[in-house]
Amino acid sequence: MFFVGTATADGRVNVSPKGMDSLRILDANRVVWLSVTGSGNETSAHVQENPRMTIMFAALEGNPMILRLFGTAKVIHESDPEWRDQIALFEPTPGARQLFDLSVDLVQTSCGMGVPFYDYAGEREQLNEWANKKGGEGIKAYWKEKNQVSLDGKPTHIVDKNGI
Repeated sequence: MFFVGTATADGRVNVSPKGMDSLRILDANRVVWLSVTGSGNETSAHVQENPRMTIMFAALEGNPMILRLFGTAKVIHESDPEWRDQIALFEPTPGARQLFDLSVDLVQTSCGMGVPFYDYAGEREQLNEWANKKGGEGIKAYWKEKNQVSLDGKPTHIVDKNGI
């Protein structure tokens, strides 16, 4: 589990939890993560206007530690040339929506002593089940209805970038 933080200059700050098998380390200064269809698309809208992104990990067992990756990100849509190579890094995932490629310019750790212990109980399957039930065309219809703009009305370009 990790958290992604983004914001535009004049809108709300978004912090979004991420799970599943959705993160890959490409090299010492670059990670990519897979965004699957969800109720909003804030990160995409934010990054296209202001590419700053922070990814945060917190140790929930063992020694206390917080790890943050600060950098600039870009959104990769299915129609972009990088999509094919980068989506191949992940197992096929129903509802795959975008990839985010983060160039890391600072890695920072902090103590994390205020973070409680939690036990891992397993993955939630509801999102994959929902996406499988909707099917490809249903997912695209959902993007059109729910994922085109952020809470602040910023465009995500998911419809025009994917030819919907």
